[in-house]
Amino acid sequence: MKYEVIDAVIAPKGQLETLSQFEVSRILSSSEGALAKVFRDCSLAVLNCGSPLDDGKELLARYPDFSIKVIQKQRGIKLELKNAPAIAFVDGELITGIREHLYAVLRDVLYVHNKIVHSPRFDMQVSSDVTNAIFHILRNANLFEPGEEPNLVVCWGGHSISTEEYDYTKEVGYQMGLRDLDICTGCGPGAMKGPMKGATIGHAKQRSGEGRYIGLTEPGIIAAESPNPIVNKLVIMPDIEKRLESFIRLGHGFVVFPGGAGTMEEILYLLGILLHPDNRDMPFPLILTGPQSATAYFNLVDRFIRQTLGEAVQERYQIIIDEPARVAIEMQKGIQQVRKFRKTRGDAFYYNWVLTVDEPFQRPFEPNHINMSSLNLTREQDTDQLIANLRRAFSGVVSGNVKESGIRAIEEKGVFELKGDRAVMQAVDELLSAFVAQQRMKLPGTKYQPCYRIIH
Repeated sequence: MKYEVIDAVIAPKGQLETLSQFEVSRILSSSEGALAKVFRDCSLAVLNCGSPLDDGKELLARYPDFSIKVIQKQRGIKLELKNAPAIAFVDGELITGIREHLYAVLRDVLYVHNKIVHSPRFDMQVSSDVTNAIFHILRNANLFEPGEEPNLVVCWGGHSISTEEYDYTKEVGYQMGLRDLDICTGCGPGAMKGPMKGATIGHAKQRSGEGRYIGLTEPGIIAAESPNPIVNKLVIMPDIEKRLESFIRLGHGFVVFPGGAGTMEEILYLLGILLHPDNRDMPFPLILTGPQSATAYFNLVDRFIRQTLGEAVQERYQIIIDEPARVAIEMQKGIQQVRKFRKTRGDAFYYNWVLTVDEPFQRPFEPNHINMSSLNLTREQDTDQLIANLRRAFSGVVSGNVKESGIRAIEEKGVFELKGDRAVMQAVDELLSAFVAQQRMKLPGTKYQPCYRIIH
């Protein structure tokens, strides 16, 4: 099938509008060198906004002739697009939000490469340096508003959800918008878009001005979850681990809607952090919620958490079913506790420096066949290590489902193997099987072939 494409030259708006000649030359050299593919693939994902597609490999195959080139001008730079997806244009003009997202890609990919990865000031093997590097990436993206009271709610959930679940995420977002709460998500469709869409109405009714709709993504996932057009602050983090830490450093409270393997990865990451002894007294509102039809889903998730992590972990979250207004009220109350705690500890409202994040939750995990089969999924280890490894297992399933690199690895070498204690693996198997049955692994209408095999 042939997809309609457009050629265009666009100028920056809101990003990279004033640059020195040195900065321009550095952008030119970087965009044509080792970073060219990352920049091109992320740019294509941004231009694919609104397309019902969650397959990174398929997206790249649809537009094999797409190219993006940085052009030097006297007053800065422009971007030349060739064979770009027509879906990103209206009457021949690139949608403004998508143009902003394109320049955000350029900003983040080059900044991380030049100022973080290849900078002597950050040692990515040192935990404090990782946290500091994340701070610099987010600050460079103008995400911090020091004068703002805590009001940022991170919303997690799947891209493949039912219409009823999607409508529920909008209603929760609306209720939070009425209470002047801003939204941060993984920036894609489904449960990542719904809360933002609802919040825009709530903010408009309260005459709150333009709300913050922050989207955090990374190069591996952006092609499968193209940024939705409501996002007005887009940041591309270098990998999934730094993306996850960004969420918990930025957010003042968390709402989790129904989702699949990626949502479970996020839940495990957050619970692993909250169970650390240094963080146990820290207020951190976490609400799992959905419509009445999602009751069985959250019962399953709750059972999995208790079976693998123990009963005590239930103290760190609450489950609220089919009560959008209550979710917003409880979140607002929880964020007030966060405010008091931050003031007492002298911590910033816009970045949670006090939170302890250990190395197992920061070290990038490459989900290849060797690493997946080598994961220790037994109870013969500390709980924090088990949580970290379970998180990696779900991360690998996400990669095999939707990421270009993971899909290619499965095609070449077969499915990933996961093995461990019978009780642990049975719990994982039950949960993933339910996700498959409920069509949470891929968008409905897509025939799903498991990318994993569970070995008891």
